[in-house]
Amino acid sequence: MPPESCKVDRVVDAYGLDESVERRAIDSRLLARWTGEDGRPAEGYRTLTDWFNKRLIRCVYDRHGRDSLGGRVENDYAALTGEDDLLAAEVEESLRGDGIDADRLRRDLVSWGTMRTHLKECLDGEKETTRSESDWERDAVATARSVAEEKTADALSSLASRGRIAGADTATVTVQVQVICDECPTRVSFDVALERGYVCDQHDCPESPAATEHR
Repeated sequence: MPPESCKVDRVVDAYGLDESVERRAIDSRLLARWTGEDGRPAEGYRTLTDWFNKRLIRCVYDRHGRDSLGGRVENDYAALTGEDDLLAAEVEESLRGDGIDADRLRRDLVSWGTMRTHLKECLDGEKETTRSESDWERDAVATARSVAEEKTADALSSLASRGRIAGADTATVTVQVQVICDECPTRVSFDVALERGYVCDQHDCPESPAATEHR
């Protein structure tokens, strides 16, 4: 059974992202891109999540008269979803200057886990993939982050309602997964470790003498 309330559907409805009368154009496009039925290589949850979120940001910018041309949307999206808090704060301040509710926009961005649920459960989507194509490890971490963020947001909402933490119900919750070297204090995000293929450049990097000796 599909979830009782799907965040993707709520965002589409709230912002009017789907211009079709039946409000199914976005769902059809997501499924086609995920399965590869549109004639192009099948895309993963991360790519589709980025596409959806950038579409949301562009829609908000256009309605508030904020420039959405060039790399503006891509750069702002990277800042809002990245790990540089100072850069994110600068973008948020700029958004507020254009009359945009930055906190709401960040809350309404969907996660990989949410997109996965929407495709597989809400839309009953299926596709054949090999183990390497499915990238299940990345998806598993994304799902865990999504669940942790949602549970934390629920807890904060409860604390706010009981007067324990003022403003907790409107705060933005982000969960970062970090991996730590077992030989030294070096820590990096899961995404960085996955992209470069190692945790520590001193003990795990294949080109590092220390790593060779460690092995």
